[in-house]
Amino acid sequence: MIFLQSISTLFSNDYYTFWVVAAGAGIICFAAGTVGTFSYLRKRALLGDVISHAVLPGVVISFMLTGVKDSLYFLTGATISGLISIAIVDYVQSKSKLKPDTILALTLSVFFGVGIVLLTKIQHSGNGAQSGLDSFLFGKAASMSLHDVTLFSIIAIINTICIVLFIRPFSLISFDEEYAKGIGFNVKFIKYFLAMLTVITVSIGIQSVGIVLMAALLITPASGARFLTNAIPKMIFYAGFFACISGIIGVFISSTGTSMPTGPWIVVVLSSFTLLAIFFGKEKGIFARMQTRKSNQIKINNENILKIVYKTSKEGTISVPIQDIFKESSDKSIRLTLKRLEKNNIISRVKGMIFLHENGKIAAREVIRKHRLWEIYLSKYFQLEADHLHDDAEGIEHIITPEIEKHLITLLDRPEKDPHQSEIPY
Repeated sequence: MIFLQSISTLFSNDYYTFWVVAAGAGIICFAAGTVGTFSYLRKRALLGDVISHAVLPGVVISFMLTGVKDSLYFLTGATISGLISIAIVDYVQSKSKLKPDTILALTLSVFFGVGIVLLTKIQHSGNGAQSGLDSFLFGKAASMSLHDVTLFSIIAIINTICIVLFIRPFSLISFDEEYAKGIGFNVKFIKYFLAMLTVITVSIGIQSVGIVLMAALLITPASGARFLTNAIPKMIFYAGFFACISGIIGVFISSTGTSMPTGPWIVVVLSSFTLLAIFFGKEKGIFARMQTRKSNQIKINNENILKIVYKTSKEGTISVPIQDIFKESSDKSIRLTLKRLEKNNIISRVKGMIFLHENGKIAAREVIRKHRLWEIYLSKYFQLEADHLHDDAEGIEHIITPEIEKHLITLLDRPEKDPHQSEIPY
């Protein structure tokens, strides 16, 4: 009953402002997360920071010209100012030898400085309507109205539709502009269209988190989503979803107490999601990669010991003393490896002697075969000397897949001996 009462209280008229602000923040964060994915993939994270600072002069000038605080006017001014900043960055980069980060830093500083000067002038003009303009620096989500949320929703829907329609060209220019140009895409148009979507998104986002934190809203969701998937459509979805949820949770937290700014809380929640993805991502997370490295090392140790046992036991035909294996291997974990192989029923240890089972012989021959095939490949196609082949093949033999092995056998016409005249076991 208490839970149901709490739910009904949230939907009461007293919480109307909360839901308006939560909806607005969620929509803005979703738009920023989806569009920001391509800024992240293009390695232009600082560009979001430049745009978020460059829109301030546009916001201030739109107020100076109209004298009213209207989201549509602010959006128009901010978009124009942001597009001008991008045009300047691209022009200076094409006409000068300055490094990209230097150009971005200069553009950010100049536009933000102009915006602060104009904002200070308005604040000292005595115009009562200017109250609240400085909230664009750090954001003031509580000032959003239903009119603002409706406008932001329309823009977010248009942005999402554009991303769905242009996902292929946007993806291509994020990784290889020359290839996109070669297959017929108008790269210049696509880049400016993506820039326009980014500018518009920043322009609506600064009201929620402010100019200072807007760059985090663009890049942080994508950086977390990157640890969850390699597929761009899924990455866009994850970035938008986590950003949206973070926006709603950030509004909720900030509404629970006084002096709890919404924008910073949204970024804190979003950063928490990102950290969780970085550590616990299924494929690319830190723990997953540690587990993969551990598994690979175990595989390498197993195969190295199998090779030694196979060769020492004359291709598995006789048993060999365990001490002979220790003499042939420098692996510090050899005892653990032997125990693991015995547990997997690949070898047997009886009275200090090692016996290689049939499945162990097959596995050992497979590793040796990959090693010698790779030596032939290096010798034939890279003209390496025979004494330079072993070390290279030693490293690659553990990662050659069955498909690659099959291709090597076909490419090399199923060779019988390697460059050292050792037979290749099939």
